[in-house]
Amino acid sequence: MNYSVFEVFRIGIGPSSSHTVGPMIAVNRFLLEIEKRDLLPQVAQVQVHLYGSLALTGIGHGTDNAVLAGLVGSLPDSVDPQNIAPLVASIKDTSQLMLMGKQAIKFDYHEHLIFHRDETLPEHPNGMVLQAFFEDGDSIYRNAYFSIGGGAVLDQQEISAKAKTGAKTTAKTTIDVVIKDLRSAPYWFGSAADLLRMGNEKAISIADMVWQNELKYQDEAATRAKLLRVWQVMNESIERGLVTEGILPGGLKVKRRAHLLYKQASTVGGKLSSDFQAMDMVSAFAIAVNEENACGGRVVTAPTNGSAGVIPAVLSYFTRFCQQQRTQKEIEDNLIKFLLTAAGIGMLYKKNASISAAEMGCQGEIGVSCSMAAAGLAAVLGANNEQIENAAEIAMEHNLGMSCDPIGGLVQIPCIERNSMGAVKAINAARLAMMHEGGHIVSLDAVIETMRQTGGDMQSKYKETALGGLAINVVAC
Repeated sequence: MNYSVFEVFRIGIGPSSSHTVGPMIAVNRFLLEIEKRDLLPQVAQVQVHLYGSLALTGIGHGTDNAVLAGLVGSLPDSVDPQNIAPLVASIKDTSQLMLMGKQAIKFDYHEHLIFHRDETLPEHPNGMVLQAFFEDGDSIYRNAYFSIGGGAVLDQQEISAKAKTGAKTTAKTTIDVVIKDLRSAPYWFGSAADLLRMGNEKAISIADMVWQNELKYQDEAATRAKLLRVWQVMNESIERGLVTEGILPGGLKVKRRAHLLYKQASTVGGKLSSDFQAMDMVSAFAIAVNEENACGGRVVTAPTNGSAGVIPAVLSYFTRFCQQQRTQKEIEDNLIKFLLTAAGIGMLYKKNASISAAEMGCQGEIGVSCSMAAAGLAAVLGANNEQIENAAEIAMEHNLGMSCDPIGGLVQIPCIERNSMGAVKAINAARLAMMHEGGHIVSLDAVIETMRQTGGDMQSKYKETALGGLAINVVAC
C-alpha cells in the first residue's frame, strides 16, 4: 500500500487536520521551495488565498492561525499549541512576522490573508494559493495547495497528476516519506480483498502485513517507538481532557464536560446505573480528546482531527476493561497490533474514497475512525482477518450518509459528541463481528465504494461548509 502508518496517524494540533495541520504543512512546503531556490532572503511579501471550505469555516477551524504559524516556520508535530495565540496576536498588532523565523516582513492580516468565501478551486474543496513577491512587486513563486484530509497535502502538479491517473496519489511533504516503487512492499494491497487473500495464502494477520510494509520506511525499533509515541500522545490528550474544565473557545459558550462525565462514570451509585460504566467511560475518553482538539491542543489525526477521539477511546476501553494482567511488553504489543490494524483499514479509505469531510461529509471522518477502531479492537480481542474486515464493514455501514454541518463553523457541535457515538458503535461492531458465524453479505470494499458514491452525491452544503443542516437550523450564539 502506498501509505505509511504515520500518514494515517499524524501528531498535530487541533482543531482540524484539514484546516490546521494541512495548511501549516502547505505553507512549510511553499517556503522550503523558495528556500531551495536561494530566494528566501529576497521575499518582501507573502499572500495567502483560501478557498472553499478553508474560507467558509477557516476562522472557526483555526486555518488563519495555522497559516500564520506556518509562515514563521512552525510544523504541526512540533509546535507548542500554547505559543500560537500570542504569536497570532503579535502579528495582528504589528503587521509584521518573522518569515521562517529568519527575516522580518510586512504582513497585514486583512490584506495578505484573503478568504474567498464565494469561490472554490475546481480540484478540491480545501484549496489555497500562496504567492511570494520581491520588493518591487514582481512574483517570486506561486503555487496552489490542497488539504485532502487528515493533514495530507497535494500541490497543483500533484493533484493534476492524480486527476489524470485517477489514483489516490500521496503527497510528499517534509514529514512524509514515499515509497518510490509502491509494489515493492512485501504485502502491497489495494483492497480489503487483497488483505484477506494474502492473509489466507501466507497465514499472516492484517497487523503483521502492515508492519512488514512499514519497515520499508524505517527499521523495527524506529517503527515501534513511533507507534508507542502515537499512543502516548493519544493517551495524554485523554488525560488532559479528563481534568480540564471551563468553556471552549469560539463564542458558542460550550462547557467542557469530559471531567464531569468521567467523575460520574467513576462514582459507584452515580447518576446512572453502573451496568454501563465501561460505555460511560468510553464516552468520557472520546469527548476528552475532542475537547482538547477544539481548544487547539495536541492530538493525533485518527485519521482526522475531527474524529481524533474515537480510536483513543476504544483503545483505552481495551486496555482498561478487556486486557488481563500482562507484562509491559505484552501491553505494548497489543497497542501496536491495534494501531497497525486500524491504520491498514484507514489506508483503504484514503486510497479508495477519502477521509476529507469537505469531500465525504462526516462519514469520511467519524465513519472512517469508527471503522478503523472496530477493526483494531477486534484484532486485539483475538479476531481473525475475516472478522476484522467484517467489524470494519459493520461500523461504516451504520455511518453512511452522515453530513458535516458544524454549528458556527466550529468543531464543537455536533462534532465532539459524534466521537462518543463513533466509539460506542465501534465496540458494538467488533463484538457483532466476533459473534458472527461468517459469510456476511456486505464486504468492506463494497461499503467503502458506497461511502465514496454517497459523498459524491451529497450536496456541498452538507460537507464542512456550515451552509446546511444543524449549522443553519441552530442559532449560533
